[in-house]
Amino acid sequence: MSLPMCPLCSEDEDIEVVRSLDGGRRLVKHRCGYEWEHGEPASPQRQPSRSFDDLKARFPKPEDVEPERLERAALLKAQYLASRPDFDPGVAAYWAKYQQIFSLDGLRTCDPRALKDFANSEVGAHPGNQATFNSVWNAMGDAAAGEMTRQTIEYLLYGPDEVPLADRLQALLTGSKSFAMTGFKEALLTRVLCVVQPDRFLSILKYTTEAGGKREIARLVYGLELPAPESVNWTLGRLILWSNDLLHTLVGDGFANQQHAAAFLWWAKDQPGGRL
Repeated sequence: MSLPMCPLCSEDEDIEVVRSLDGGRRLVKHRCGYEWEHGEPASPQRQPSRSFDDLKARFPKPEDVEPERLERAALLKAQYLASRPDFDPGVAAYWAKYQQIFSLDGLRTCDPRALKDFANSEVGAHPGNQATFNSVWNAMGDAAAGEMTRQTIEYLLYGPDEVPLADRLQALLTGSKSFAMTGFKEALLTRVLCVVQPDRFLSILKYTTEAGGKREIARLVYGLELPAPESVNWTLGRLILWSNDLLHTLVGDGFANQQHAAAFLWWAKDQPGGRL
């Protein structure tokens, strides 16, 4: 049995076995709190591989939301916009600054500290504790860590055209690229996308988390059950993008920007009437 690696953090340290499961699999838990099933089934029967188009077709769509859920979400949206019609204008200036830094020329000439500062900033989207990234950065030094972070962002945004964004994102999440900066994972990679494509990406930086990621918001606000990230053939990179686009479509217009829309979804998931 291969060593387990946390699908969210892409780390294989501090993983404990919670309990053994039928069929030779185990429920394991990472120090970040995420739990998942690990190991190959004892049975030789394996779930058949599915094509990209088949997987995308099976992913929940806006039309899958029940009418009463749509009505509830619309009422919550009207209530939210009536009390909070705008968003912090300071975010736009910060986003504009980093749009320039994340351009090809900006990445190649920026002060490395600007990249570290981005990883630890809460402006517009809170990436959470970045202890791993900061520890590795400090050990490597500004020059070496800045170069790896630059290459990571450059590959995400400007990687080979023949490699779809979801697959570039997945490669960086799993660390399969030698230049992938340790600790610059899902929250930070998604935050980069929020900055560079602010009309598309909601500032909800995790696919699934106890505090509420895209998967939890889809369930609580719209009654949709999105796939578990450890499901066979569902890569986390695809799930991150597909869930973002689904929520972007469902939340609709009327917000000042995507940060405003994301703030509504964060609020809406905690309103009475949702379900776990």
